[in-house]
Amino acid sequence: MLRWIGHATVVLDVAGARLVTDPLLRPHAGLLRRSGPAPHPEDWAGTSAVLVSHLHHDHADVGSLRLLGDVPVLAARANAHWLDRQGLHAVGLGAEDWWTVPGTSVRVRPVPAEHGHRPMPHRPNATHGFLVVAPGLRVWFAGDTAPYPQMRRLPDLAGGPIDLALVPVGGWGPRLSGGHMDPHQAAEVCEAVGVRWAVPVHWGTLHAPASRRLPPGWMDRAGPAFARALARRAQVEPVLLAPGEAVRLGEPGASGPVPPR
Repeated sequence: MLRWIGHATVVLDVAGARLVTDPLLRPHAGLLRRSGPAPHPEDWAGTSAVLVSHLHHDHADVGSLRLLGDVPVLAARANAHWLDRQGLHAVGLGAEDWWTVPGTSVRVRPVPAEHGHRPMPHRPNATHGFLVVAPGLRVWFAGDTAPYPQMRRLPDLAGGPIDLALVPVGGWGPRLSGGHMDPHQAAEVCEAVGVRWAVPVHWGTLHAPASRRLPPGWMDRAGPAFARALARRAQVEPVLLAPGEAVRLGEPGASGPVPPR
């Protein structure tokens, strides 16, 4: 099962492993605030490993990482050194390293992402996505990224077609900075990679304090826009969730969402 907690945080239950991507489990990330209720602790209880794509505050919230307990936190090596200094159980991965979730056959590796090189005070800025390969399922978590030509190679890196993509389609404001994808770009990428199902993430969750001055509904547009863009690409099925909703991985389109707790 897959549960979208909000923003880039997904809980993925597959083949005896529970993986959490870029956990944001608290009501805020720096100055940004969460819209809607806080996540339920049961949603991430028993986490096997955490996948951290990069160290921007909306993707690597140290307070949220500590809520998960002493579990492996997978990240690029430079990022892992920083996470280790925060008292976390960091596991640094090289560009082509595979890591197996203990006691399972689920394997994880980093893949490229194009998110720019904006420096952050006191944090390294390596960026990447992840592939998760389990019996009968290949998942691509894109992290934060703009389109790049080598995305077409992802099935080769995964050892076969990508079944499920967790793809960013928005941000925390009405305009996107470089290193992101809008809904139409994300749909084009999913088609180019050849994924079967696509879950839009990185939208509809976080907002800056000043965003209350913006027109109502601006936060809720990116996900449906992505689904509409994919509707014109019959080979990719969108799986549109609200924060807290889940979907059973066997038949995302047919099973329907599992409601929030």
